[in-house]
Amino acid sequence: MQVWVGLGNPGPQYALHRHNVGFMAMDAMAEVHGFGPVQKKFQGWVQEGRIGGDKIILLKPATFMNESGRAVGEALRFYKLGTDALTVFHDELDLAPMKVKVKRGGGAAGHNGLRSIDQHLGPDFRRVRLGIGHPGHKDRVTGYVLGNYAKAEMDPLADMLGAIAGEADWLAKGDDVRFMNDVALRQAD
Repeated sequence: MQVWVGLGNPGPQYALHRHNVGFMAMDAMAEVHGFGPVQKKFQGWVQEGRIGGDKIILLKPATFMNESGRAVGEALRFYKLGTDALTVFHDELDLAPMKVKVKRGGGAAGHNGLRSIDQHLGPDFRRVRLGIGHPGHKDRVTGYVLGNYAKAEMDPLADMLGAIAGEADWLAKGDDVRFMNDVALRQAD
């Protein structure tokens, strides 16, 4: 069993924020793979299902971003899982828009959701970094991250989310390189 967490902020006013792309990835995965109904659990929203032969728990913390670690920690303790079973999907300023990279461990790079999970569980978990690009100057980061995707970004965003959900089998199997390659190939079509 694995726990896949999408980071975001709860509430309809945040739904299309770049900071909520982790939530969007969970929704795409649940839809493409026919996950069960949403349940309120672990201070968040949970859906259970299978990707390939693997049981996956999708979690969207209902805590705000800077408290994500509470929900994630609660879920892992409940299922008696370690951070080796955890994958966190999050927005990444240091990646070009719509690029997808996977890595294990690392720092929080100023991301409050990652910082919170690090504080609760340590940094040794898999991260699916979803590129949002950088606004150019650090003074503009907050407004950019907490801003909606532009109309012109909607089709590429849908393509990225579809590619992630479509290639999720590789992620479930632990083949991060094949996942990244196949997502990039799908996006190039």
